[in-house]
Amino acid sequence: MNQDNGKNIIAAINRIRAQASEQNMRVTQHAQQEMVEDEFTLDDVIEGINTGEIIENYPEHKRGACCLINGLLEEARPIHIVCTSSQPKLIIITVYEPKPPKWITPTQRRSKDEM
Repeated sequence: MNQDNGKNIIAAINRIRAQASEQNMRVTQHAQQEMVEDEFTLDDVIEGINTGEIIENYPEHKRGACCLINGLLEEARPIHIVCTSSQPKLIIITVYEPKPPKWITPTQRRSKDEM
């Protein structure tokens, strides 16, 4: 990762954390459905953002810059949050627990060939 990209990632996570701590956010219907399915609360999402790191960044996404945050909840349960902070409000796009077959570990995706 080059130095400018590293600074951009740090700035992005800091902005996301600030928006989350102020609860300046909107949770999409899709994210709400995923949270119910995986039994995550909004407090879990905020905790995941506060403990997490950006593991994938999509600055050129067709719907606007967004990223994937890998967080760890108090009970050592991993949580992934896809969100965008390119709007005045933090938009939580989806939330899920990373698990097989798509994920080998919370930070390592399985390749399409391995699935």
